Amino acid sequence: MEEYKWSELSGRLEKFPGEVQGKVEQYAQRLAEEGEHPDARRDALYGEIRSDIETLKGLSASCKKAHLQASAAADELGARLHDVRASRKKRLIPAAPANTVIDAEEKRAGHFAQGINLYKLFMVCFIGTFAGVVVEMLWCLVKNGYIESRAGLVYGPFNLLYGFGAVALTLALYQYRNRSGFFSFAGGFIVGSAVEYFCSWAQELVFGSRSWDYSGAPFNINGRICLQYSIFWGVLGLLWIKNIYPRMSALILRIPNRAGKMLTWALAAFLVFDAAVTLIAMDRWAARQHEEAPSSGFARFIDQRFPDERMERIFANMKFD
Repeated sequence: MEEYKWSELSGRLEKFPGEVQGKVEQYAQRLAEEGEHPDARRDALYGEIRSDIETLKGLSASCKKAHLQASAAADELGARLHDVRASRKKRLIPAAPANTVIDAEEKRAGHFAQGINLYKLFMVCFIGTFAGVVVEMLWCLVKNGYIESRAGLVYGPFNLLYGFGAVALTLALYQYRNRSGFFSFAGGFIVGSAVEYFCSWAQELVFGSRSWDYSGAPFNINGRICLQYSIFWGVLGLLWIKNIYPRMSALILRIPNRAGKMLTWALAAFLVFDAAVTLIAMDRWAARQHEEAPSSGFARFIDQRFPDERMERIFANMKFD
């Protein structure tokens, strides 16, 4: 809709309350004089008023919907303008490209990982599994003064928790990528907490172990999540959809379509294999905690290939009940 039409609509809406009030006063005057009219005329007046009441109720619902849509549109346009202007500013560290620009370039190129299709989601997952481990290892170095494994798979510095978290954040926040930061923070707070709780519960259910426990932290839920880290997830959600995701999308956008599809399938096969071996190795590790002897040659091979020392080095924070 063109700007002058928005202005025209705004002018008409400004006159609307006065017109409605004038109509109400007219009906009030006619109702006050109804005793002077025959029954048929009064019935027609009542029917006319009831009809207008239903019309006003419909207008009220439409105005509420229009209010929400107009507020959302204003928020989105403001966020798009801010993001594009911020991405164009010259800085020592280049700013992330605006999601608006990324969307347009993906559409123009007909890219294989356009939007949030399966190719894009897997690439986001794979990058997240690696980047999350690197960030947490660096955080451990800064906080504790030493490097400790934060991997979640037996082969390579990969942790599917971070990959799943990246995918969950992307799916939850993608529709708000061009909205103000409040939506990104709220989405990250809720989704990140839910993913962390589910992963902790699933690990304890399957393996009887935990890799983190927030029981000593204030406002925790069953030691699986706590307010401090939920706020961290909220901040991460804001950084993710406004800064990390567009940078990641710009990187993926450089991959040619044919090579990108082949690379995606190859990496997917590797992660599936890595996850399968990890599950088998962890199952035997858990069994050894209960002094269960290997029941087959394959189990003995796993015990030799993945002894307790190696598993403890890879999964440094895992504790068995």
